[in-house]
Amino acid sequence: MKRYFYFFIFLGFITLWSSCRKDFEFTPATGNLQFSKDTVYLDTVFTNIGSSTYNLKVYNKSNNDISIPIVKLALGETSYYRLNVDGLTGKNFENVEILANDSLFIFVESTININNFPNPDAAYLYTDQIEFNTGTNLQKVELVTLVKDAVFIYPDRDETTKVIETLKINIDGELVETDLQGRELLPEELTFTNEKPYVIYGFAAVPENKTLTIEAGARLHFHDNSGLIVLNNASLHINGTYSTDQQILENEVILEGDRLEPEFSDVPGQWGTIWLFEGSINNRISYATIKNATIGVLSDGNLDTPNNKLNLSNTQIYNASSFGVLGRNTSIKAENMVINNSGLSSFAGTFGGKYNLTHCTITNYWNNGFRQFPALLLNNFVLDEDNNAIVTDLTEANFNNCLIYGNDNIEILLDELEDETVNFNFKFTNCLMRFNDHSGEFDSPNYDFNNVLLYENVILNQNPDFKNTEQNNMLIGNESEGINKGNIEFASQIPLDLLNINRTSAPDIGAYQHTTFPEE
Repeated sequence: MKRYFYFFIFLGFITLWSSCRKDFEFTPATGNLQFSKDTVYLDTVFTNIGSSTYNLKVYNKSNNDISIPIVKLALGETSYYRLNVDGLTGKNFENVEILANDSLFIFVESTININNFPNPDAAYLYTDQIEFNTGTNLQKVELVTLVKDAVFIYPDRDETTKVIETLKINIDGELVETDLQGRELLPEELTFTNEKPYVIYGFAAVPENKTLTIEAGARLHFHDNSGLIVLNNASLHINGTYSTDQQILENEVILEGDRLEPEFSDVPGQWGTIWLFEGSINNRISYATIKNATIGVLSDGNLDTPNNKLNLSNTQIYNASSFGVLGRNTSIKAENMVINNSGLSSFAGTFGGKYNLTHCTITNYWNNGFRQFPALLLNNFVLDEDNNAIVTDLTEANFNNCLIYGNDNIEILLDELEDETVNFNFKFTNCLMRFNDHSGEFDSPNYDFNNVLLYENVILNQNPDFKNTEQNNMLIGNESEGINKGNIEFASQIPLDLLNINRTSAPDIGAYQHTTFPEE
């Protein structure tokens, strides 16, 4: 009983003490708020696409608990901004409380329709203000967003914006509905210009017997799980040209995700792929940058297509979450191509095929966790549904004046399933490669670097001297072991490097001639 008596005395003391506290006695703010920034820049967004969430911190550095009578957007309910203040969403808030020497987070988002403004241009600067009104004093924080207009390509949607159209594909004369959300491009959509960016939702398919032409300077942005598909007898022509400004790349075609905020600029796996279906023909990609996809380019079948199923020239592919280029029993020719930072392999020629790469830089400095495969993978088989191997010819795989490197010891894998009925033909000529087989695991004839029928003038495990692998800047410097080591005959076929520098007199290995890096 005595124990309960003491408990009630203690409870009474707590109640009395709490009633005397001033923690919950808020006084009106007098306009002495401080802010983490005076302007919140919400970066660049496309019209009608929601922004990321940005934050503003509001400080009460006084010794009093305060209440801000009004916190609101200056444009009120018509504003394209949205606020979250102390867990509540809206555009107008009353009696917002901040404890003494404490702070408050305000979160800001926007979704802006550029077409609602008079004379909208390709870009429009949208602004508003967050007002902190104490009745006697008004403090403001600016909000700024750059909004870009775009051409939007997306499947049909119902009234709730749910995608209701899936892509139908002709397979052996039968129209088969796939699980891919998307649609075929209309005749008037078969030329992409550089007038406005293109934003693609779902997979946009090039119809049978048609060609999608993408002009120099065009910009393509893909939403999550989106991409391009090229169907039977259809073609993709990406016609970028050399850019004099290597920062802006004004004439290059750039394909990336639809998030424009800086923090998304190098995030792998933001969209799907450029998928060249078996049966597509005469595909050309020139002066393009393909970044942040799941697979940069996926080419299927048509091994014996005249002049190759896919021709890649002066193209850069970065930050693919699986493969930079994946070929499956197909034919690919590449010149002055650079691939880096891939979750699996940067270049994979699988299930046989025909591959000819000259003056290419194929590297993998993936730093987003473990990767299973090297920068370059070649194999001659595929597993069926019952896990049985089907083998086919690797008709040819020639790598001339190529730089093949990365942050792993083994950066080439020649995964041959030996079978007397198929060929496994490859050759590396004047290549600088990384291959440190410390364990002797790869002791097979395919890795006999003294066999001149397979390896001619190759350089193993020497410094390529890249400028900045983390930033995908694969220029080589004055310390590179690939300087003047290229084969002149191959260089004469591709006289200019990726930066339009002549290489014919003393060719370096890879897509670039060496340069002097400025002091930073």
